[in-house]
Amino acid sequence: MKLTLAALALCVAFQMEAAVGFLGFERKGKENKVQYASWDEVNVIAHGLLQLGHGLKEHVDKTKGQIKDITAKLSSFNSTVAELGRQTQRLQEEGEVLKARARGLEDRESLVLSVSAVLKQRAEQMEKEEGSVRQLEGKVDELLRAQSSGLSSVSVSSSSSSDIHIVQKLLEAQDRRIDELVERIKQQQDKLDKQNGHIRNLQSQLEQRKAASPKLRTILRHKVEETQNTSAEQADSSELPADCHMLFLRGQRLSGVYKIQPQASQPFQAYCEMTAEGGWTVIQRRQDGAVDFDQLWQAYKNGFGTLNGEFWLGLEQIHALSKQGGYVLHVQLTDWNDQVQSLEYSFRLGGEESSYTLHLQEGSPGNLENALSTGSSGLPFSTRDRDSDLKSDINCAKHLTGGWWFSSCGRANLNGKYFSSVPRQRHARKQGMFWKTWRGRYYPLKSTVMKLAPVEIEHDSS
Repeated sequence: MKLTLAALALCVAFQMEAAVGFLGFERKGKENKVQYASWDEVNVIAHGLLQLGHGLKEHVDKTKGQIKDITAKLSSFNSTVAELGRQTQRLQEEGEVLKARARGLEDRESLVLSVSAVLKQRAEQMEKEEGSVRQLEGKVDELLRAQSSGLSSVSVSSSSSSDIHIVQKLLEAQDRRIDELVERIKQQQDKLDKQNGHIRNLQSQLEQRKAASPKLRTILRHKVEETQNTSAEQADSSELPADCHMLFLRGQRLSGVYKIQPQASQPFQAYCEMTAEGGWTVIQRRQDGAVDFDQLWQAYKNGFGTLNGEFWLGLEQIHALSKQGGYVLHVQLTDWNDQVQSLEYSFRLGGEESSYTLHLQEGSPGNLENALSTGSSGLPFSTRDRDSDLKSDINCAKHLTGGWWFSSCGRANLNGKYFSSVPRQRHARKQGMFWKTWRGRYYPLKSTVMKLAPVEIEHDSS
């Protein structure tokens, strides 16, 4: 750009010198002789200067636009790098917190070991006391047999009677002490079970954090490469993915809310859960009862809730994903002891003309006993204002609350009421979200997740 400006300046100087030659003065010795140019020559010079001015202005405007584009790209890149830096710092801070928790868990584990040793000593002491009790019981039995043997001529002395009374008191006191020790052992065992569950949960979180940290550099590298892509590559990548797994194949590894567009469908927002095997499109999540799932047909059709919290994606959106063919439904359940069970099905969902009929075939068995395939394959969806369950005279959606694929009110309803504690009344417990073959018909689950992915993910994970 500097060379171009210098060339333009030289051209202007040359034109000015030529103008001076035409309009100015010519030196000869010490005398100046005036020479006048013709009118046509003046017009030619003026026209040339005007063209040079226009060219210079266009060049300056073009340069300003290029500088502005470069500045915008640098600003976007800097903001991306700053955001990744904040994420790195946050992960480091969380890692320090988890390390502190791990140290605390080690301290608790040593405390648990010491408590276990104390309990062992108490158990040994109880065994010794039980031996003493058995000896006393033997003596009491001998005394009783001696009294009832018919030896009336032999009278029991007052000292023997007092001994029997003392033994009886000792036995009663020993029984009470044994009961107290047994109760304490049960309480200690319950505390140990809870602490062990908490330790396993924290260890799992720590392992997840450790597994996520090495991926940070890979994510940063992908971000830098995306920023440095050409405009043609950016145009190609602007096409919306058909589902979350396609987003995974394009290099996205962070779980979150993204816009997708299945084939022959309108685009919509969805929560994508990214795993090591691929991307899952989450269609339902229950975790805290923040969203009321006792909704009408139109709400279940279009979807409701918050994608970063509790939500139902929508029957129409689920159908749009399903009709692309070859999808797996993954069901994941968690109870109030933080135990997790899961199961997978080969999944297909009909359109609204069939009341979004569900078709399932049992796939990967997982560790959860099936509660959907029997009586749930080929069943339409029902809500309390649109009862499609032809196998029952009862409106199951109204009786149990929440929309679901009911079959005579079925063995599962993951869209029922959310209870943070077990209700006392049996009818209320019946309205909770349940999976009969795992925790039973009247156990309200803590959390549920339902998500879809192409069948090819199964091959990747095998």
